[in-house]
Amino acid sequence: MLENLSERLQGIFSGLRSKGRLTEDDINAAMREIRLALLEADVNFKVVKAFVSRTKERCLTAEVLDSLTPAQNVVKIVLDELTELLGRTDSRLVLSSRIPNVIMLVGLQGSGKTTAAAKLAYRLKQENHSPLLVACDVYRPAAADQLATLAGEIGVRVYRGDGQDPVRIAQEGVQDAIDSLRDVVIIDTAGRLHVDEDMMAEAEAIKAAVKPDQILMVVDAMTGQDVVNVVEAFAERVDFDGVIMSKMDGDARGGGALSVREVTGKPIKFISSGEKPDSLEQFHPDRMAKRILGMGDVISLIESAVKVQQEEQEAVEAERMARGQLTLDDFITMNRQVHKMGGISKLISALPGGDKALGSGQVDEGALDDMEVIINSMTKEERAKPEILNGSRRARIAAGAGVSVTEVNQLIKKFNETKKMVKKMMGTMDQQQLSKKGKKGKGRRKRALPGMGGMSMSDLRKIQEMMER
Repeated sequence: MLENLSERLQGIFSGLRSKGRLTEDDINAAMREIRLALLEADVNFKVVKAFVSRTKERCLTAEVLDSLTPAQNVVKIVLDELTELLGRTDSRLVLSSRIPNVIMLVGLQGSGKTTAAAKLAYRLKQENHSPLLVACDVYRPAAADQLATLAGEIGVRVYRGDGQDPVRIAQEGVQDAIDSLRDVVIIDTAGRLHVDEDMMAEAEAIKAAVKPDQILMVVDAMTGQDVVNVVEAFAERVDFDGVIMSKMDGDARGGGALSVREVTGKPIKFISSGEKPDSLEQFHPDRMAKRILGMGDVISLIESAVKVQQEEQEAVEAERMARGQLTLDDFITMNRQVHKMGGISKLISALPGGDKALGSGQVDEGALDDMEVIINSMTKEERAKPEILNGSRRARIAAGAGVSVTEVNQLIKKFNETKKMVKKMMGTMDQQQLSKKGKKGKGRRKRALPGMGGMSMSDLRKIQEMMER
């Protein structure tokens, strides 16, 4: 997407760099080429006019023309203005405190709305939410079936209702989410080939019925100039909160994507490219602007590489812990993860009866810290193989940590108990998963804490109880 525009702009900048010093005529000629390149990419002509006007005004200043690197200054100005055009700052999807959070998707038929709904559900699931998809498109043949198929691939349930009344389905879907303890509802509404009164009236009725926390409009990046009329119509009638730009991997000109933010003032929250569930990415205006100008997007590349590495590492750790191969280094990792999440007191307070435990002084905030001091006094081999800790080694560790041998012995005892518990717990979780696969809808896997090897809040509580003995 936008490769042709990128090539055109890079060619324009290359020509400017070859001139050395720039004159007003050079700037005017470059702006005419930029205007033509944007129009050919299907950027709305009003947006192009405003963009070129702002950019030209900044480029014609003495600071640019009289500088030693005028071409570089022009590129920077174009980058700044393009970033501004796309939205200057990132606009994240922020969920409110309401349970369940209701997200409503709107858009034209063929915009990729149903696929976007499934991708959004997958993204939220990866962020430890429990989404429910609601199929409110009762007009397009097999629309609900398509949503159900996509949802089945990612392990998310779909509420279909009677398949006749979209407003009633939306209401019942929200209630179903409450009953089944889902914290996010994603409503996939019907689209039309063209914006019409019936479509808008239905969208307004669903909005009034369920009072969504956010409304996201799905826009086909290949729509072209007509995207302006579409987004303006939806903005006027349903007042959506942000945009999901779909089909960013298409081979069309794609300039409509550059017009949405300027025309509506609504931010682009996500871009979708590809068919895989994980192909919905958060939109970063500055990164997109750099990609268009041929500057690459190293940050996103690094983030993707880190994500893959983390997933692989977590898989290895989960397998190791499932075999009961917990090490004392894992204790330190757990401690640091707990600190990042606000400390043991914060986690325990979120549990049933947690406030009572905190009030009675049963929770020792410093227990894990004390253990880390002792563990840090061990060698690498001792942390990996606690079974080699004989009497002389324990005496040396106690002296190094400034504690008694008894305290070291207590640590080893707690470690061994925890090791047994984790092995048992991981086995139970595996059985639950197998049972879930065999009997859909029965049983729910406990939500895992991120970076904690699959452990849940209840599991953390068990560890805490061991520490209190």
